[in-house]
Amino acid sequence: MSAAHDGPPVRVGAMVRRLDDGRTLSTDPDLVLPLASVGKVLLLGEVARRLADGTLAEGQPVELLDADREVGGTGLIGKLSPRRWTVVDLATAVAAVSDNAATNALLRLVTLDAVQDLARRAGLRNTILHDRIRAERGPDVPETFATGTARELCAFLAGVAQGTWQSPQARQLLRGWLAGNTDRTMVADSIGHDPWSSDGVRVENKTGTDTGVRADTGIVSGGHTVVYAVVAAFAPGAERAAVAELRRWGATVDRLAGPHRSDSS
Repeated sequence: MSAAHDGPPVRVGAMVRRLDDGRTLSTDPDLVLPLASVGKVLLLGEVARRLADGTLAEGQPVELLDADREVGGTGLIGKLSPRRWTVVDLATAVAAVSDNAATNALLRLVTLDAVQDLARRAGLRNTILHDRIRAERGPDVPETFATGTARELCAFLAGVAQGTWQSPQARQLLRGWLAGNTDRTMVADSIGHDPWSSDGVRVENKTGTDTGVRADTGIVSGGHTVVYAVVAAFAPGAERAAVAELRRWGATVDRLAGPHRSDSS
């Protein structure tokens, strides 16, 4: 598949892999692109790992700093009155509404170095969190929050789905958070599922939106279990073309996953 449209170009790195038979479709899966908030899946992975091994407690309180609350962008936590939230509150907010204030608070708690180490231990070489969320990026900080490839995102989520990444409790936590994502407007828009129902096809995903970036990665459990990652980078004016490209890949995910979740998925 490729981006076929008129107007400014859209660069796409994409991969879809069905886990039971290995069937894979891709285009430029090793292209390193900015991930926007898709990179937060690595932060959520580190939080899940620590909760599972007991080095973090679900009810542990975390104080929001002014710097956390003033980043703007996506989220609700920074706009609400409480200044103290639990670890699970913040992780839920990151997964559900890609909350930037919650992201920064959790990054302070677990450290950026630990998230980067988690990615390395998972075998990721080009998929990495570079920095905290910032309202503005000057010359003295990394130019983007996260970068990565579709192939590595799929490999990471395949480990989660197949049970080879971390402990069962960590995998359950991460997948539960991703299932609560409220943004189903990109790849998931073309997947036949009901996000409010526990029956049928289940989508667990993380999306990312930034200037010049639309991205979506996830696990889909239908008749087959499928992992996917689609990242589109584009020039101003190509936003609709980029989203259309992600939705075209969503139709591929839908076809490979099949209409019904199996008992083993």
